Amino acid sequence: MAAAIGVRERSSRSQWRRWRVRVPVLLIVAFVHWDTGAADQTEEYLKREHSLSKPYQGVGSSTSSLWDLLGNSLVTPQYVRLTPDLQSKQGAVWNRVPCYLRDWEMQVHFKIHGQGKKNLNGDGFAIWYTKDRMQAGPVFGSKDNFVGLGVFVDTYPNEEKQHERVFPYISAMVSNGSVTYDHSRDGRPTEIGGCTAMVRNLNHDTFFVIRYVKRRLTIMVDIDGKQEWKDCLDVPGVRLPRGYFFGASAVTGDLSDNHDLISLKLYQLSVERTPEEEKMDKEVFIPTVDNMKLPGETSTESMSGFALFLIVFFSVLGLIFAGVILLIVYSKWQERNRKRFY
Repeated sequence: MAAAIGVRERSSRSQWRRWRVRVPVLLIVAFVHWDTGAADQTEEYLKREHSLSKPYQGVGSSTSSLWDLLGNSLVTPQYVRLTPDLQSKQGAVWNRVPCYLRDWEMQVHFKIHGQGKKNLNGDGFAIWYTKDRMQAGPVFGSKDNFVGLGVFVDTYPNEEKQHERVFPYISAMVSNGSVTYDHSRDGRPTEIGGCTAMVRNLNHDTFFVIRYVKRRLTIMVDIDGKQEWKDCLDVPGVRLPRGYFFGASAVTGDLSDNHDLISLKLYQLSVERTPEEEKMDKEVFIPTVDNMKLPGETSTESMSGFALFLIVFFSVLGLIFAGVILLIVYSKWQERNRKRFY
């Protein structure tokens, strides 16, 4: 009997020790999606309607699927291949559901690999958040003069004279539809930032994340197999409309690579805003970047100045007209008074 009681006591003590270990672990898991490193409290929620992950059920073939395939892209159990390692191929995958989130984060799990040696491979792939979808074209397999955001993983340098930039290179571009991507200069005239990212023919997983919070665009990479994010670009004042589509595309030319997507995971970010920030966070209808003039763009300041000029001009004109009318009426009144006395 005493032995049985001793066994129960040891069992209860061991269970208590297990719970003492388990409770902190549960707390860590419960708060794993809290971004404690940021100044703003941010909570993440996976949005499955905008995410692409294994087993890619119905992608490109089912009417109930949330994603469409375009061009030479194909689905396997392990990845969505945008292009094979063959010349002159292009492919894309596009979300069917427009995104109306104000703050979001897209995590991209990808793999670029092929038979070509260094600088004998190409051309790269792009992640899109744009007004139009499913339109093939020359910009990494998608249309030029797009409206929205493009993030490019460029694996081949077209500009021969540049030496300060090492490829592969990740860059971002915002366009209002009037901006053309300059292939001969690897998009440098229109990029808003970027970084070198050696992502080709690696034996470990490669990721990058696009975060859009409070009109601030941030890109970070995890390409060293250390499960650590490193900064790539950070640009404030990026204004993107809501209701655009997410997609990914890739292209090969005379040089080629396999461009594979393992997953695209979109998270809704719940960010606290002050009342002043809420007032300033007005709806956006045309993609812009603060302090960066895009072709065909009329700035808010110039429009408001012109509107103010029109208001002042017509107000002065109205006052002059009213003054003339009053002067005529007053003259008539004086003339009648004189006739009455004479």
